[in-house]
Amino acid sequence: MDTNPLELSGKRILVTGASSGIGKAASQLFSNLGAKVVLLARNEERLQSTLESLAGEGHAKYVFDLGATDEIPGLMKKMANEQGHLSGLFHCAGITLVWPVTLLKKKYIDSVFSSSIAAALLLVRGFCQKGVRNQNGASIVIMSSAAGIRGVKGLSIYSASKAAVDGAVRSLAVELAPRGVRINSIAAAGIESAMHSAWLKNFTEEQLFIYTRKHLMGFGTAEDVANAAAFLLSDASRWITGTTMLVDGGLSCW
Repeated sequence: MDTNPLELSGKRILVTGASSGIGKAASQLFSNLGAKVVLLARNEERLQSTLESLAGEGHAKYVFDLGATDEIPGLMKKMANEQGHLSGLFHCAGITLVWPVTLLKKKYIDSVFSSSIAAALLLVRGFCQKGVRNQNGASIVIMSSAAGIRGVKGLSIYSASKAAVDGAVRSLAVELAPRGVRINSIAAAGIESAMHSAWLKNFTEEQLFIYTRKHLMGFGTAEDVANAAAFLLSDASRWITGTTMLVDGGLSCW
């Protein structure tokens, strides 16, 4: 009988930022592939909408602001006690701040780094607590960005936070491998969304032409990133850890 290498049946996966965008698309895909999904986001109404859109049963939602980083491990212990052990974690919550270096303030740096690398590290810590993760192998995927490996005007804080994510993933892979936990990141480029469209309005006609042309395959969709996350969370990627997967439409080729 044919089998689907991306099958997620029997896995329980926590998705942050699940109320919209990539997080919502990923949650829907994971449920279609048989996973039980634990949704996490700040907006209860939108999170409920995601929950109602999932296939299958056994899903759950938690309304939480990841800015409260020190409370993350306790929340994850609570999740495991209420829902069962986690087999996977997909962290895609975060913010993008476009700000020229001449106007930078520490509060902006703290905000972006808190939602990106600080939350990611505390989520990994929480995931690795005794009684939280599945002891028979588990996978973590952290959203990064092509901005972490390429220079982008006005995105110095965001780029720095994503470069930090990729560096942490490599060290964490070494630390977590003996525990049977894999960890990887996904570096995405231009993904069609309301936020992306609003950002592009700041471009001149020439800048927009150049930026668009550099995406050799055009702009991506939330589903494109969700597909990559599903692969990294599935057993099909059992021999992959410590990598940053480029899902960028060819942007990094320039």
